[in-house]
Amino acid sequence: MLLAIDVGNTNTVLGIFDGEKLLASWRVKSDARDTSDELWIQYKSLIGNHQFDSVAICSTVPAILREIRQMVSAHMSDKKVTIVEPGIKTGVPLLVDNPREIGADRIVNTLAAAELFGGPAIVVDFGTSTNLDVVSPNGEFLGGALAPGIEISVEALANRAAQLRKVELVKPKNSIGKNTVEALQSGTIFGFAGMVDGLVNRISAQLLKDYPKEDEICVIATGGLAPLVVGISETIDEHEPDLTLIGLRLIHERNIAG
Repeated sequence: MLLAIDVGNTNTVLGIFDGEKLLASWRVKSDARDTSDELWIQYKSLIGNHQFDSVAICSTVPAILREIRQMVSAHMSDKKVTIVEPGIKTGVPLLVDNPREIGADRIVNTLAAAELFGGPAIVVDFGTSTNLDVVSPNGEFLGGALAPGIEISVEALANRAAQLRKVELVKPKNSIGKNTVEALQSGTIFGFAGMVDGLVNRISAQLLKDYPKEDEICVIATGGLAPLVVGISETIDEHEPDLTLIGLRLIHERNIAG
C-alpha cells in the first residue's frame, strides 16, 4: 500500500493506493506554517485505518517539504520513501533551458499523462497557477505556459476594483451577465476557458510543426479548479483529477524497482 502526498501552494492532496487502484483521497489546505508534528496529526487523522508501507511525495512549497522530511523521519522511518527531487528516477527527460527550475508536480504530471494517454499531449493543471505542460510523443517534457490561477485572478480583481468583489466560482448560466455577480462569473469562467483554448491551439500548432508525423494531441485537465472549465473549454479532451497522485505512484514504482 502506498501513501501519495502532493503538496501544492494552495492545497495538499493525499491518496492511498493498493497497487494501481486508488482507494481513497483527501484534499486539505497547504499551510507553510505547519510543523512536522501538526502535519502528522492532520495526515494521520485523514488516513485513519488505512495501512501503508510506502510513501511518495512531491512538493512545490519548500517550507512544507522541509517539515514533511522531519515528519517522515520521526513517524515513518520504517516506510519506503520516494521524494521527487533531483537524483530521483522519473523517466522524464526535461528538454528545457534549466531543468532545475521545473516544479516537481509538472514532471509528475508529464509522466502520468504519457503513461495514461500517450503523447503528444498537453496537461492543463488548474491550481494556484494555470499550468500548461507539453509532453512529446516520446514522453519528454518540452516546456509549456504559465498563467495566473482562477482564484488568484478573482482575488486580485476584487482587491483592486472598488465596486467589485469576490464571487462564488460556479459555471455561469449565460455569457451575458445581468448583474455584477453574473458578469464576474462569466468573465472569469468563460474568460479562462477562452484563454486555455487559445493557448492550447497555439501550442498544438507548434507541436504539429515540430512533429509532422503526429496528427492528434490529447489535452488533459487536472487540478482542483478543473471542473469549472471542463465542459466549457472546446479543447480539453480528458479530465483526470488524480493525475498527480497517479504520477507519484509511477515514479515510486520506478525507484523501488531499482
